[in-house]
Amino acid sequence: MITLEVAAESVQSAAVAARCGAGRIEFCADMAEGGTTPSYGAIRLLCRELDIPVFPIIRPRGGDFVFTDTEFRTMAEDVRLCGEAGCKGVVIGMLHPDGTVDKHRSGRLVEIAREFGMEVTFHRAFDVCRDMEQALEDLIGLGCNRVLTSGGQPTAEEGIGRIARLVKLAAGRISVMPGSGVTPSNAARIIQETGVHEIHGTLSSLTGSGAYNPGWAGYERRAADPEKIELTVRNLAELG
Repeated sequence: MITLEVAAESVQSAAVAARCGAGRIEFCADMAEGGTTPSYGAIRLLCRELDIPVFPIIRPRGGDFVFTDTEFRTMAEDVRLCGEAGCKGVVIGMLHPDGTVDKHRSGRLVEIAREFGMEVTFHRAFDVCRDMEQALEDLIGLGCNRVLTSGGQPTAEEGIGRIARLVKLAAGRISVMPGSGVTPSNAARIIQETGVHEIHGTLSSLTGSGAYNPGWAGYERRAADPEKIELTVRNLAELG
């Protein structure tokens, strides 16, 4: 079975993704910034309403992945709140200024997640690490369940070769999950050429404004596209 994880930035989009066959939700706010931590109310509501795992991203702001002590304390509290809300996992990513994994503080977030029985995904901060192979070993040592990566390239399709090498290096010790630029037409190819068992995509489309004047510039938003998700699910199902 191939798991399709869909990134969603609203309860409505997450519900659409679940209804259309997604196996897991990465729940984010502000995806224009690469995703930040959603509101606690939205997280609780989503965990109550969905039957599939919900993994909120734990990221207090956009920008780089080097966080202050105050930001780290915020992240630790957010992991606890996600556990209390019933989340099945969280998505983290912390680096040192030199491009290495912040093992000490990332490890602390993993420990808190484990207190609630949650899994941990390390997000695409991995793609800007100085040495991706060493970073992979670091994440394995921390006990992360999976790493989201485009192989250090703008899209997972462009990073197929590196992703395949990471899968071999991981040797089953951690799941390598391709993400970025995943579409219904390339998801199966990415899986076949890398040997992964799960894949991550936004699979969204731009929607018009619901305001009284739908022509207002800047009021469009992205939302989960049921046709894209259903087609991706069907294409993945054909892989067996």
